[in-house]
Amino acid sequence: MGEAKRKLLDHPLPWLAPTLLLLAVFQLYPMLEAILMSFTNETLVRTGTQFVGPEQYIRLATDPEFWDMLRVTAIFAFSSVVLHVLLGLILALAIDYGVRRGLPGHLTTRVSVLLAWIVPGIIIGLVWKVMLVENQFGAVNHFLGLLNIGPVPFRSDPTLALVSTIIAGTWRGTAFTMIMIYGGLQRVPQRLYEAARVDGAGRWARFRHVTLPQLKPVLFVTTVLVTIYSLNTFDLIFALTGGGPGRATQVLALFMYQEAFQDYALGRGAAIAVVMLVANLLLTGVYLYAFDVGDEI
Repeated sequence: MGEAKRKLLDHPLPWLAPTLLLLAVFQLYPMLEAILMSFTNETLVRTGTQFVGPEQYIRLATDPEFWDMLRVTAIFAFSSVVLHVLLGLILALAIDYGVRRGLPGHLTTRVSVLLAWIVPGIIIGLVWKVMLVENQFGAVNHFLGLLNIGPVPFRSDPTLALVSTIIAGTWRGTAFTMIMIYGGLQRVPQRLYEAARVDGAGRWARFRHVTLPQLKPVLFVTTVLVTIYSLNTFDLIFALTGGGPGRATQVLALFMYQEAFQDYALGRGAAIAVVMLVANLLLTGVYLYAFDVGDEI
């Protein structure tokens, strides 16, 4: 009996079972429910649900506005991922350099960056909305006015509105990428840098041939998580622009919310959610291939 119990405890399943159960209840079941709902005409305004097959997806595919929102989502997500990872990498390298050299202020820098991450997205959106008010009372336009510039229509111009949402999202999310990449930097063996110095490698060569290859698994995970976060961003855009002007900042997550909870078309909202799920899975596969880290994560 003791031997059987020992074998059971050595098996990973008993330890994984609670996590698998939670994932099944809170992740797998809602996902399957959403997929099934996307093939129905379920709404909150009438009783009775009918199976309509792929009708919801056909309506999306033939809706020009859907493709326009998909384009806006792609621009927002791609720009956000590039800026998040690039700025997070720069900040992580700067903080790591400061820590190793014992420079003052690195702790303050880390805390300042983290403050943006812990604030809810809806609050960040409201803060930026106030900052970008298009008159002299807006903080940004006030300072631009001191330079005889403006007022700039940050939220009423379609292009500037999208740029503003990207900047606000990047301002909030860069802290996350900085934390991830900084943690990865702590795992890079110092002997690799010492060997590179012995071989005469300069700072840029050490970064290219030592730091980046060692960070590849961390960069992969970070890029995937930031992509998922960006594709699913709702609260910040809802508070900052509400999807406007027109549909200039109408991303799929906001469209799904409006269809499901404002128009009460749960089936159509579920179809949009499934499209977002497929997009996340496809992009994760692309990143897995591009980073070539299958055996490292």
